Amino acid sequence: MYAASRSDTLRGGGRATGGPMTFAGRVTDGPSGFSGVEATPEWVQEIKRLARERNATILAHNYQLPEIQDVADHVGDSLALSRIAAEAPEDTIVFCGVHFMAETAKILSPEKTVLIPDQRAGCSLADSITADDLRAWKAEHPGAVVVSYVNTTAAVKALTDICCTSSNAVDVVASIDPDREVLFLPDQFLGAHVKRVTGRENMHIWAGECHVHAGINGDELTEQARSHPDAELFVHPECGCATSALYLAGEGAFPADRVHILSTGGMIDAARAARSNQVLVATEVGMLHQLRRAAPGIDFQAVNDRASCKYMKMITPAALLRCLVENRDEVHVDPETAALGRTSVRRMIAIGNSGGGE
Repeated sequence: MYAASRSDTLRGGGRATGGPMTFAGRVTDGPSGFSGVEATPEWVQEIKRLARERNATILAHNYQLPEIQDVADHVGDSLALSRIAAEAPEDTIVFCGVHFMAETAKILSPEKTVLIPDQRAGCSLADSITADDLRAWKAEHPGAVVVSYVNTTAAVKALTDICCTSSNAVDVVASIDPDREVLFLPDQFLGAHVKRVTGRENMHIWAGECHVHAGINGDELTEQARSHPDAELFVHPECGCATSALYLAGEGAFPADRVHILSTGGMIDAARAARSNQVLVATEVGMLHQLRRAAPGIDFQAVNDRASCKYMKMITPAALLRCLVENRDEVHVDPETAALGRTSVRRMIAIGNSGGGE
């Protein structure tokens, strides 16, 4: 049980709805994260008050719970949010996302305090390659250029030549001398997409994946597309079904102009420009909340409504409250690692079209 001091509890009529216990006193910790607090209007007021008191800005990733997105100051993909963090006047950044995202914010804002509401919120894709793995891979391919998707740890970014996002990965790889080998990591599906578009043969792809996106399979996509022939299709390139989407378009089973391979940021832009009344979305289900806000007149449906990231959903109302009350969990990146990682991100930005993040 998390216990708060008197000064950390709600002020002036701030007792939790339904009982005498304060919000802070309701927070409990368990194996799946912090719980015990609901996202009531009183909770929203307390989160806003604590953020002002901490001189903090709250950032929420597109895959977060709707109530976390709604209370945040900014919502977006990880790279866009990290840029906002670097430019924000506040001293403290509360990053509602998974751990590598908070690390990226710290890399770009080394002088600021960066908090993540639950440091146990990891990422299966980022964890699919370690710094030691990358060192060994580089040793097998001396002279190769390492291109790392932004969904990687700080330690991996520090060993990277150029970072990329899902929206600019093709441009980043195309900018590299065609005679040099490329080591692309860690997502095999994004790598396959880039290799297909660029036609690059000397590109080696790490066999990593996001367990959520990999679980959105081609059979599900095909069935949904054929049962909704007038819909548009938004597919994240991390999805295992991205190749199936391009196949459907190529075979004429689904109009090519209605198949879009997009980053999460790209999906928001495409939603506002969509011509169909219905859009099938192949990515983590948290994305639907922002899409529906961006284009409320369109029926957005998940290709797989079970595609929910348990790590993203660890950032609960209780976790965010605890974070602001206790000033935890703070994210640290050692200065040398941060400096090397910052260089790889800046090289990406210098190429242009860094667009959205993952």
